[in-house]
Amino acid sequence: MTRKQRRGVLIGVGVAVLTLAVALVLFALRDSIVFFHTPSDLAEKPIASGQRFRLGGLVAAGSVKRGDGTKVQFVVTDTLKTVPVVYEGVLPDLFKEGQGVVAEGKLSPEGTFLADSVLAKHDENYMPPEVAKALESKGVKLGKGATHPAEATQ
Repeated sequence: MTRKQRRGVLIGVGVAVLTLAVALVLFALRDSIVFFHTPSDLAEKPIASGQRFRLGGLVAAGSVKRGDGTKVQFVVTDTLKTVPVVYEGVLPDLFKEGQGVVAEGKLSPEGTFLADSVLAKHDENYMPPEVAKALESKGVKLGKGATHPAEATQ
């Protein structure tokens, strides 16, 4: 085998090994690549308690309850399903009912989401594109004048 052929074989083997490594990593992370899960996603495909993930949706109207110190309980909804959330810490200034939120944490065995960080939208008109797309795919109308079933009953 000539020197040029050995170099070609070595490069080919290197590319094959690298491709295999990338494929294995993507296969292992296939469920973690999603930016967040909506409450309806959790109902369709349950996530094991204790596994970390992000939960996204709207803060349900009338659901925010403040406890001792910085403990807060609220409900995240996509207007079809809801998930109760418990968070201990300082909430973002823009956190309020009816607004988009993404919480990161894990699900307790009882079905309550134990958040360790909460992200709220930036201003009146902004909602993370992923949250807006997921909500629109569930039939939620966004924008000025939009009403939601949860708001209509109050």
